[in-house]
Formats: sequence, C-alpha cells, structure tokens
Amino acid sequence: MLNTWQDWVGTFTGVVALTVLSFPVAGLTVVGLGWRRKVAGTPAPWRTSLAEVGMVHGTVPWVWMILLPGEYPGQVLGPLNLVPLSDLLVMDTGQILGNLAVFAAFGFFGPMRFAALASVRRILVITASWSALMEVTQYLWLDRVSSVDDVLLNAAGAGLASLASYRWWCTKATKDTAPMYSGV
Repeated sequence: MLNTWQDWVGTFTGVVALTVLSFPVAGLTVVGLGWRRKVAGTPAPWRTSLAEVGMVHGTVPWVWMILLPGEYPGQVLGPLNLVPLSDLLVMDTGQILGNLAVFAAFGFFGPMRFAALASVRRILVITASWSALMEVTQYLWLDRVSSVDDVLLNAAGAGLASLASYRWWCTKATKDTAPMYSGV
C-alpha cells in the first residue's frame, strides 16, 4: 500500500503512474511547441517538438527516482559494487526493466532531434557517462546502492531504444538541428 509521498514519487510504480498521468500535459506541450514552430517556419516543427518533449518526459521521472536519498543521506555511504554482472544475477525483473528504461527515451528521441547524436556509439557513451555520474552521486551523497551493472543496463537501454528509432534519425543537419561542433 502506498502511504507516503515517497511511496508515490520514489518507486517504480510511482514513476510509472506519474509518467502516465502526465501524458496529457506532455501531449499538449508537443502540440503547443509544434504549432508555434510551424507558424515560425521552423524546419520539422512536429518532429523536433515530439523529440524534445519525449526526451524530457521519458527521462526526468527516472532520474528523479534515482536521485532520491536513502535513509541516511550524507551520513552513510551506500553499498558499492564495481564487479560487472554480479548484481545482475540478483536483480529482480522490475529493477532490470527500470534500469533499461532510465535513458531509453533519450536514446530513442535524441538521434531523431539532434544529428550529432545519430550514432549508437555516441548514445552509449553519453548515457553511460550520465549514469556513472548518477551512481557516484548515489554513493557519495545519497546513501543508495551504487553498481556498475546499473550503468551497463542504463546504457544498454538507451542503445536498444536508439536502434528502435533508427529509421527516423535526423541524418541531415538543418538550421534547427545542426550541431555547434561537427567533429566526432
């Protein structure tokens, strides 16, 4: 039974519920941004709006949940596991799916929005870096479990999602999607 606010906003069920409940707001945001960009003559107004809102709407709730403090934040260091694939053997299905979902929206929509992200390798590097930063934060300040397996699953979820959206990737740099730096 969900009794406290943290039960709602700090659990897998809570994140899924809040994400689903906020779909109408996300949809209205896509429509509003798309319409504004269309009127302004922006290239691919609906695609860019959907990709931007999708990245935020699909990533922020998971990051929020991950960065909630444990029982003794700042006082006790959480458990740390740096042996790859050892935690994976004891994770339940919900933990595995949740870790795969953390950056999946970014992996799916990022290459659709930004030509500079149109590479599975880049998506993997970026999401593994963000995930590692979150794990370090969990360990040092939040009294949460930190594991290299979480980093691997977060990056794998983003990589798989980017492959799922491959046919819609932004391959031409336009004024609206051109990277500031065109190097690798």
